[in-house]
Amino acid sequence: MIKEAIILAGGFGTRLKSVVEDLPKPMALINERPFLDYQLSFLDSWGINYVILSLGYKAKIIQNHFGDQFKGIKITYCIEEEPLGTGGALKKAMQYVDGPRVWALNGDTLFDVNLKRFFDSMRIRESDFCLALRFSLDSNRYGSVEVDRNSRIINFLEKAKDENDNFINGGLYGINKKYFESLDLPDKFSLEKDFLEKYIKIDKIHGFKCHSFFMDIGVPEDYELAQHEFKSLPY
Repeated sequence: MIKEAIILAGGFGTRLKSVVEDLPKPMALINERPFLDYQLSFLDSWGINYVILSLGYKAKIIQNHFGDQFKGIKITYCIEEEPLGTGGALKKAMQYVDGPRVWALNGDTLFDVNLKRFFDSMRIRESDFCLALRFSLDSNRYGSVEVDRNSRIINFLEKAKDENDNFINGGLYGINKKYFESLDLPDKFSLEKDFLEKYIKIDKIHGFKCHSFFMDIGVPEDYELAQHEFKSLPY
């Protein structure tokens, strides 16, 4: 089981400015708790004991709030001096990973994935990079991820071909560190556009389909919805 995680929490949160002022997006309050508190609690519930927080915008607010520990998790910070994109932030944070594999999470989504099953799926398929995929009817917003019968990702679509098989990228990844660091990637790039859409044609990048709780707080409507939905979470 993977015991380390990177949370990509350096974004500006531009779309949330109307409801969350003067805070980095991961610190947006949901039922009086920062969103990042829920992500860390989720990881703690699966025995994750080391988290690298990749920060940029107003990083000090997050550092001052969480310090170097949360519950049973040791926290290390990786600070972007300038925006590096999701891929560049991941590449920079990877230097702090100790083990051979790591989870990576987007800083504005909470996906209650069974990490044991996710890890078992990666191990069985000998996957170097695997995406947690969430069923969603809203492919117009997120786009759709197409996989083959062996769970290999073969395409990213603007809209699902079949509404009964519409899975989106849930923003949670399982990564082989040695594989990712072996790639010739720039210091600034988009994980989604510059890595995933390119490397699915080259390497075996897999998907793990999941129907569990998923919430993206990136827009005001979903942020308000989270105030109600998060009350049912066990952590």
